[in-house]
Order: sequence, then C-alpha cells, then structure tokens
Amino acid sequence: MRLKSLAKKEVIDVESGAKLGVLGKADLIIEPESGQIKSLVILNHSLMGIGSMRKEMVINWEQITTIGEDIILLRKT
Repeated sequence: MRLKSLAKKEVIDVESGAKLGVLGKADLIIEPESGQIKSLVILNHSLMGIGSMRKEMVINWEQITTIGEDIILLRKT
C-alpha cells in the first residue's frame, strides 16, 4: 500500500472511539537497516480562538490493529 492511499483515512482509537485525526500529511519513521515502518507522525491543525494550534501525534506501527478502506483503527495504550 502506498502512503498516498493512506492519506485520506481517518484514525480512530478502538478502545475509546475517539477520532484522532485524518492521516493526511503524515510522515513515516522508517528503520533504515530493514526498511520497515516504525511509526506514523500525524499533524493535526485546528483553530483555537484567534490563533492556530498545531498538534503532532506519533503512532507506533504496532498500535495499528486494522487498516480499512476509509479508516485506520489503533490502540493508543
């Protein structure tokens, strides 16, 4: 699967049901020796009052339980 096909998927915590964001402009952290994906870095932009707030979330690849057609399910803990 290409990163481009992951870009529009919404990320949801299966334990709480919380929406964590849309993968969108995510970065991958890759183990150079093996080429395996270690984690995803999701950047969420939200407006809070007058200014804007940027929030970064790092998700370990092992936390992902399912990658579906429209969503990615994971366990945060």
